Amino acid sequence: MTNNRMRWAGIACILAGVAATAAVMERPQQRRLCKRARQVHIETSRAFNRSSALLAGSVLADSAMEHYRGSFSNPVMYVPPLVATFSILAGLHGGADRHAQTHTVRHAIYWGAALTGLAGTGFHVYNVMKRPGGWNWNNLFYAAPMGAPTALLLSGALGAAAERLRNQPARAPRLLGMPAGRALGLLSGIGLAGTAAEAWLLHFRGSFQHKAMYAPVSIPPAASALLLHAALTSPQPRWLARVMLRMTWLVGWLGLAFHVRGVARHHGGWRNWSQNLFNGPPVPAPPSFAAMALAGLAALRLREREPR
Repeated sequence: MTNNRMRWAGIACILAGVAATAAVMERPQQRRLCKRARQVHIETSRAFNRSSALLAGSVLADSAMEHYRGSFSNPVMYVPPLVATFSILAGLHGGADRHAQTHTVRHAIYWGAALTGLAGTGFHVYNVMKRPGGWNWNNLFYAAPMGAPTALLLSGALGAAAERLRNQPARAPRLLGMPAGRALGLLSGIGLAGTAAEAWLLHFRGSFQHKAMYAPVSIPPAASALLLHAALTSPQPRWLARVMLRMTWLVGWLGLAFHVRGVARHHGGWRNWSQNLFNGPPVPAPPSFAAMALAGLAALRLREREPR
């Protein structure tokens, strides 16, 4: 009887030791999982900060050139380049920030950029509508460009989303009442579609005279559709969406090279840059595709890790 008791006591001690060992081993694993989730959470925010900075850089160059061409006839025309500059600085700062909390100054700058972009879109719509003929192709081609202020609005939205994401828990973060990956995927997909629409308008004005002009009106829309599909359906690996977004990133930088070449082909080339920059294809425009692709890839990475 005594031997049986001792035997059962020994078994109980062994089981207790195994359970304690498993618990000790599980804690570091849980810490690693939490740390990995936190890294994805923060890395997504940092990627959106960088995307916002790149998009704001495109807006800065474009708005400075176009408003200079308009001789800054309205004092309000100084505001977008100034706001875009602050948005660039906020994006660069946020891209290097690993803290899991919203930065108040950055957040305020992003909201200012979004509101400035919204107001600028209103100004540009009014500029188109007040011309003879109102809303027609000729005015859309040659009046105040619709894409520039919208890009500033989008830059602010990307940055504000990044800051809001930092305040969310590492596990199952949410934005606007939905999983964060879904919300960011919808934002990036819609923004990418709008960027492609602006490229279509300008390339249509150029009669698609070069075959490469079809790339930004075919690859980015496909990437946008795949990203929106990934955002709206159950989370799972989306290799095709990832490939198309990387191709969109490449389209942005190749487009920059094509636009630089387009300026060089004008009479006098870059020696006559003060005229050819305004008469040639807009050099600052294509990198906006790279910015949106960067945001889309970050959103897709977060979406794929969300629970089904």
